[in-house]
Order: sequence, then structure tokens, then C-alpha cells
Amino acid sequence: PELALDHVLNYPNPFTTSTGFYFEHNQSNNDLNIIIQIITISGRIIKTIETIESSSSKRIGPIEWDGRDDFGDPIGKGVYIYKITVKNSNDKKINKIQKLVILK
Repeated sequence: PELALDHVLNYPNPFTTSTGFYFEHNQSNNDLNIIIQIITISGRIIKTIETIESSSSKRIGPIEWDGRDDFGDPIGKGVYIYKITVKNSNDKKINKIQKLVILK
């Protein structure tokens, strides 16, 4: 079947120090290459999280994030966008975009 993502969220949201990313998919028993990009409202990518998950269930998460940018600096409070891109072993790719809020 086509690669599908559902129930994409981060929790807690809003958050102050850390959050976890969660989603559901239809590719159980398949290695998934996951890329999460945190993006400012102006479109600048400030953090990229890459991981490979072997999933026996249809749920992934939490993929933890400490609220820091790619240089290890805490990012400021505000509204950000995150993009989750998932690629399966057949090189099929899908992405979803959501908002997150940091309160500091």
C-alpha cells in the first residue's frame, strides 16, 4: 500500500524544555527513515533530527527534542513549524507539516 501518515503531533505542545514527536503509519514491520525539521515562520530550518525506526506496530514515538537548534543553543519562544518526512525501504516518501509552540 501507499505510504500514509496519520495523527502527527508533538506532545506536550506548547512546551518549555522538551517535546516528543508521534505519528501513526501503515508500514509495520518495515524500517522507516524519519527526518524531522524544525522551521521558523520565515522558512529557515533551525533543527534537523534524523533517525531510523524499525516498527512492529503502526505507531512511532516519542522522538524526543530538547528545544535546541543544530548548534546546541536553545531557541526562543514562539510559534514554529515542523515537517516530518518518512521514507520506507521502497524509497516511497511522504511528509506532513504541523505547528509547535515554545513557551520560555
